[in-house]
Amino acid sequence: MPVADFNVYCKMLDTAKKNHFAFPAINVSSIITANAVLKGFADARCDGIIQVSTGGGEFASGTSVKDMALGAISIAQHVHLMAERYNIYVALHTDHCAPGKLDGFVRPLMEETKKRRANGMPNLFNSHMFDGSELPLKENMDIALPLLKECAALRIILEVEAGVVGGEEDGVNHENAPPEKLYTTPEDMRYVYERLSEVTDGRFMLAATFGNVHGVYKPGNVKLTPRILKEGQSAVIKKYGENAAMDLVFHGGSGSELSDIHETLDYGVVKMNVDTDTQYAYTRPIVEHVMHNYDKVLKIEGEVGNKKFYDPRSYSKKAEISMSERVVIAARDLKADDKSIFNS
Repeated sequence: MPVADFNVYCKMLDTAKKNHFAFPAINVSSIITANAVLKGFADARCDGIIQVSTGGGEFASGTSVKDMALGAISIAQHVHLMAERYNIYVALHTDHCAPGKLDGFVRPLMEETKKRRANGMPNLFNSHMFDGSELPLKENMDIALPLLKECAALRIILEVEAGVVGGEEDGVNHENAPPEKLYTTPEDMRYVYERLSEVTDGRFMLAATFGNVHGVYKPGNVKLTPRILKEGQSAVIKKYGENAAMDLVFHGGSGSELSDIHETLDYGVVKMNVDTDTQYAYTRPIVEHVMHNYDKVLKIEGEVGNKKFYDPRSYSKKAEISMSERVVIAARDLKADDKSIFNS
């Protein structure tokens, strides 16, 4: 059962928070990238999270179908099949879903899980993210609260976001977000806890923002303020006790200093999203393959090229291996390597 069920997923998160490490949550958009992540987790001997965004799901369904939910279902079913061959646990998660896309993405996936559960099958996805950060916090939580109740009934974890992650990713652009929106306040974190803790049998994760930015940046160009997470957790714990400490999620880590990443692990970060860096790791060997074999991948000057070099498998294997190697680095950076609970 390498795809975690609810109890195993909760144990994964509890273990990470207790031992100050976080799981790499890697975005995928195809069978090949999903395979790369599974290999990377296994090579690092760590459990981890595979996630699909709305754009990733749409891409996986093909340029004709363009159905974000159907594409996500396809990837998830593949992971359920392939994960059985690995001795690590993996959780399946859906990334940023804005309010306007809930009915076209998260809700159809929850309906699919209902059908699976009725037939004695495991949940399709283990957790979903509702990104209501474009809304005022009260409206954000007004949507998140009933959604968490639905998730709790299906034994699914809900991730929410308070504050805005800057930059642009997957078609969502916050490059011009007001500076104050890039930092979640202690009052915001306490409000999220107060609203969502009303669901006594629900479990949620919070993507709190502390200067995070999606996209590509040189090391040192992203100015994070990790103490914001500490201050927010302290505000919650002061009023509601140690058990109220939340499971936090780190978005937009590309270009962050490793010292900043490690500091967040002491404040309750149990999941860190990785997308930009693994995209590059996947693409670079393909570019090298084409540039070094230009006259073989193309039929030029009356020649016929070389099928061994333009066969998509020739460069896709290189891309898979390169991406899996970057996943290992992510696991090491988050101190998750060699910490799988699979045999515990």
